[in-house]
Formats: sequence, structure tokens, C-alpha cells
Amino acid sequence: MAHQTSSDPNVFILPDLGEGVHEAELIKWKVKPGDTVEEHQTLAEMETDKALVEVPSPRAGVIETLHGKEGEILNVGEVLVTYQGGKGVAPKNGGVQAAKKAEPKAAAPEEREDAGTVVGAVSNEPLFKSDGKALATPAVRRLARDLGVDINSINGSGLAGRVTEKDVRSAAQGGGVKAAPAPSRGPSRAPAPSTNGSTGTSAPPARIPAPRAGETQRIPFRGTRRTIAQRLRQSIDTAVHFNVMDEADASALDRVRKQTAGASGEKLSFLPFVMSAVCRGLREFPSLNATVDDEAGEILRHSSVHLGIATDTEHGLNVPVIPDSDALGVLELGRHVTELAQMARNRSIPRERLAGSTFTISNVGSYAGRFATPVINYPEVAILAVGRVREGVVVRNGGMFVGKLMPLSLACDHRVVDGAEGARFLQYVIDLLQGAPESLLGPARG
Repeated sequence: MAHQTSSDPNVFILPDLGEGVHEAELIKWKVKPGDTVEEHQTLAEMETDKALVEVPSPRAGVIETLHGKEGEILNVGEVLVTYQGGKGVAPKNGGVQAAKKAEPKAAAPEEREDAGTVVGAVSNEPLFKSDGKALATPAVRRLARDLGVDINSINGSGLAGRVTEKDVRSAAQGGGVKAAPAPSRGPSRAPAPSTNGSTGTSAPPARIPAPRAGETQRIPFRGTRRTIAQRLRQSIDTAVHFNVMDEADASALDRVRKQTAGASGEKLSFLPFVMSAVCRGLREFPSLNATVDDEAGEILRHSSVHLGIATDTEHGLNVPVIPDSDALGVLELGRHVTELAQMARNRSIPRERLAGSTFTISNVGSYAGRFATPVINYPEVAILAVGRVREGVVVRNGGMFVGKLMPLSLACDHRVVDGAEGARFLQYVIDLLQGAPESLLGPARG
């Protein structure tokens, strides 16, 4: 976390919380006016587009003023805290100087979980607000709302009583108190139309009543969800999407997968084989292993393949990156996928591992569904969605058999990739998956 200073030593401005972060949501103040704080003591919890971070005090002193309310979006460079003896006011983004970087000490895995995925040291102060509400991170609160659980009725098992994800899920399964559901408004039956005896016309239809208080929940676009919305909109507004879809006979691939998993003793899904086939396809069709610099009006073709793997988390969609994927074998790719997915879900993944991909794979089939129309991870020019592998009828050598079918959906930026080129790439990947699965075990880059 890069600390910055204003021209007034008693005014602390919001520092850069990570590369490319320009704003953050104030989640909770950890101090109050009049408190005496030590250097590096946590002042506030802030949520950026990727993680929860704790902002430490740059100096020891007495808090005079806290600038900002919980839930407010603050910009980097705005005044966060004024210490006693300060002027109380500092111009936004004024007198800012870069200072020495100070990285907060990472918490142990069990501490990070108890902290509800907060990154950094865990405070020991009471974790209940003065109004009796339980303290939990926004992600845990969202989970409680989704599961219909009254989070304020849960006795937290985390440090000093913090409510964790496990506490919420336990309550949802019967170990806690659920919030009362909103009143049911079963299907309403419209009254029979009345007619005017003189004209025979029907009465105007009844107006739909406005939602009652508490029936509609307003959820602001903040944090990760806001970033996702902005990037998807940018992709749709900029890239010209076209899609091509097909299925691969994954019967032979399934046998190779099981043999490899048995020999290695490691759990192995279809995804690493798809990644290996994609790496080979991108080396054969380099126009898809590219990004676009629209500002410069240039297409950047990349010699190495850096695969982004779309990962669903309770905080939203992340795309962790595996650098030089084409230099890795199937087992190595599988290990990277498992590691990155875990780090993305507990929000411990380094920011540098969330950027720099040249092609993205979305494994939607791990949940449900066959085909999809994935949105390109701009500024990349292509993305592949892998559907659910299922049993189906396949034709081989004029005969019909029951085999494993893997749906594949490719989306390309038509400004860069011609339709025929995209179709040839997809067919190349399919031929590898169904005709030469053994060749996928080693790295694509020899």
C-alpha cells in the first residue's frame, strides 16, 4: 500500500490501496475522534474492486476528525483523517507526495477466514456495533441476505465474535435463526370486467399497486460488482462480438483424464486438457492470442499464452491469470487452477495475478448449461466457454455410439478475428480434444 502525504503533517489522505485503484468504499471506522492511536494501527476497513484492506495510521497521535461515513465511496487523495493540531481541512489531491511503500502484514489463513476475507491484520476490538448489529464484511452480509438468514441473530465464531461465512451457511442449514420472509403476494385474480349498460364498454383495468415497504431491495453497484459492470459494458460497447459453437466427442479424452489422474494420484478435471488444447490452438492461430489498444489503434499479438480463468466467487467474477500457460503440462495447469480459484474465493490473490491475460476460458459447465454467449474479457479478442460434459449420441466410422459430449462456445472480436478464422480455431481445438488427447499432456511450447 503506497502511503501519500499532504502538505499538512496532521492531515492523512486516502493512499493508493493498490495498482490502478482510484476509489474505495468505507466499510467501517476502527477508531473515533479523541482516540489515541499508534503508528500502523488500523484506522478503517476499505473495500476496493478486488479486496478488503485495512488502512493503517501513518503516525502516532490523537484523532481529531474522521472524514467520510461508512458506506461512502472515497477517492484516493481525499482527506481521510485529521489528527489533533492539524488544520482540519486539506484540498483534495493537493500537496500529495509519494512516500515509502508499507505493505500490511498478511494474516494467517485461519485469521483471514475469521476476518471474513479481510486482508491484513485482525483487530481485537468488539465486533458488534452500538446498535446491536453483528459485524461482518459486505460479502458475508450479502451471503446472509441471499440465504435468507438474519445475520444479527448469529453468534459469530470468528475472532472476538465476528460472523463468518461458515456461521451464515450453518444458520441457513438449520443451525441459526432465519429472517422472516417477505409477505407472500400470491397470484392476484383480476376482477371480472364490468360493463357499462349504456355503452357496453369494459371498465379500465386495475392499476398494479406499488411495491410495499420491504418488498424491494435496492443494491448499489459497489466494489467488485461495480467493476464487473463497468468492464462488461466496456466490452459490449467496444468489441464487436460474434459467436461460433460446436461439440467435441470427449470419450477418449475422458479415458486419458482418468488414467492420468489415477497414475498421478491428483484430482483432474476436463478443464486443464481444454487449456492445453487452447494453448496449442493459439500458437497455430496467433490472431486470437491478442489484445487491442484502441487508444493507439493497434492490435497486439502475443508470443506467449497467458490464460485467464473466469472464476465465480461470492464477491463476483474474478479472472485470475496463469502466465506462460503454454509452457505448462496438464497436471501443472490443474494445480494452478486449483490454487488460483482458492485464492480468488478467499480474496488473497495478488493483484498482479488478476491482469495480463491474453485469452480467457470460462468453465460454465462446472455449474450447468451447454452453450453460452460469453462476453469477451476486453481488451482481449476472444473467449471460450466450456459447457457441461454429458452423455450423448456420437457418430464414429458410420456407427452410432453413446459417448461424452463437450459443448464449446467461442466468442471473438470481429474487428480482429474473421469468422472463418474463429471457426478454424475452434475446430482445431476440437480435433485435439477428441482425436489426440494424449498429445495434450505435455506443454504446448516445446
